[in-house]
Amino acid sequence: GDRMWHFAVSVFLVELYGNSLLLTAVYGLVVAGSVLLLGALIGDWVDKNSRLKVAQTSLVVQNSSVILCGVILMIIFLFKTQLLTLYHGWLLTLCYILVITIANIANLASTATAITIQRDWIVVVAGEDRSKLADMNATIRRIDQLTNILAPMAVGQIMTFGSPMIGCGFISGWNLMSMCVEYLLLWKVYQKTPTLAHKSAKVEASELKQLNVKKESDTKPAEGVQLIIEKDVSGFEAQQEKEVGCAARIAEPFITFRDGWVAYYNQPVFLAGMGLAFLYMTVLGFDCITTGYAYTQGLSGSVLSLLMGASAVTGIMGTVAFTWLRRKFGLIRTGLISGVAQFACLILCAISVFMPGSPMDLTVSPFADMSARLFENEPLPTIASPESEMIFATGMPNVLNGSIAPADSDPEMSPEPVPLISVSLLFAGVIAARVGLWSFDLTVTQLLQENVIESERGIINGVQNSMNYLLDLLHFIMVILAPNPEAFGLLVLISVSFVAMGHIMYFRFAQKSLGKQLFVCHTPDPKAAPDSSPPGNTSTV
Repeated sequence: GDRMWHFAVSVFLVELYGNSLLLTAVYGLVVAGSVLLLGALIGDWVDKNSRLKVAQTSLVVQNSSVILCGVILMIIFLFKTQLLTLYHGWLLTLCYILVITIANIANLASTATAITIQRDWIVVVAGEDRSKLADMNATIRRIDQLTNILAPMAVGQIMTFGSPMIGCGFISGWNLMSMCVEYLLLWKVYQKTPTLAHKSAKVEASELKQLNVKKESDTKPAEGVQLIIEKDVSGFEAQQEKEVGCAARIAEPFITFRDGWVAYYNQPVFLAGMGLAFLYMTVLGFDCITTGYAYTQGLSGSVLSLLMGASAVTGIMGTVAFTWLRRKFGLIRTGLISGVAQFACLILCAISVFMPGSPMDLTVSPFADMSARLFENEPLPTIASPESEMIFATGMPNVLNGSIAPADSDPEMSPEPVPLISVSLLFAGVIAARVGLWSFDLTVTQLLQENVIESERGIINGVQNSMNYLLDLLHFIMVILAPNPEAFGLLVLISVSFVAMGHIMYFRFAQKSLGKQLFVCHTPDPKAAPDSSPPGNTSTV
């Protein structure tokens, strides 16, 4: 249900706003900004409450928000004409705001669910077995990618051969059923794993700072070490709760926010986390921006769902590659190899910018569309009628099956040979890069799992999500400032540059962690070699 919603919401917003990327960009901006500001607080809430309560609460809030949002969208699609005439269109604008707000709440609840299940529950279930943890991480990601294949395909076909309103109803009904099933499954896992009921007490803010004042020189991750053992905080005596004033209560969230970011900075895997975050500063992914961009070029929901399915297949290949590379080369080297593979594939995207069919035109100001709307009082775009030829608000002609709509099109903007060469290379690079991307993501995920103590897992992973969304926020701002298709090629080049910077950061982390052992070709399995083995025992191939 979550995957269905993530795919459909961008298409719904583009459809509602007259095939413009503006509403999808605003939605992405709100989502990114919310997680950026609230990520540490969400993580702190996960740390302070029982595992079952956190999982159940976030699950119910997430699915209920999606159901409510789907119902509101159905009402908008049914009565859009009437809503436009009421209160000069302000009621429709209020509906847009309501949809984005509720969808944002669903995303925040989804963030809490991901932190508690994928970053905490799974570590407890795996125990001290690092290989089992890696296999479980890969399995969860494969399930995620399989749903990424099936969910968009189902919704895409329903929207193509039915209607967006039917798609909204289907998603709402599915989330209602899946919420009940997921709730029962969580309860069964909790009952079968007694250790989930025991959770280390949250360390106070002052103690949290003391635990993290030491930098990487004190704790450096190594390939052969076991899962980090929870620091013994039993020595801290419980202090009597003092009366706190109103000002202290108001300042508490800000203190938590500050201490969370300080603790994140002092983690030994800080550079690895930053490297992952920089990969979010990109338009080269199947988020609402790329989906909306392809949609404005004439690709139907059915075609987009098939492309997302293909990207999910390569994502599954990345999880398989992760488990094999980790056994062969070790965890840290796996991230390095995965980064090189991802960047090599994204070179195709950079090449696509200069191929026939690319709308990139540096002579056109990227701010032209924005200035026209703000200062020239151009009317907001509306949904084109089915009888009329669809000319999109961004000025991009309808490109479908290699043909271009001839009506009112500028001959100079009509590439004659093969108009779809550029977009084909773009999506080929994006899809192929998923192998390296997901392998790298799993690497950093396990590094965080192994090197963050239990009482800080929530807040550290919450800050990591905030950092991810900070870079994601920047890419949405770029699209809002330059929404016209002529500037999309420039955004692609910027995205490739940020991916390169992210992998450079990870290389620095790997170099500091392994030193001269970084380029050793083979690392024995931790099960086969004791942790106390000296580095000289590591065999090379």
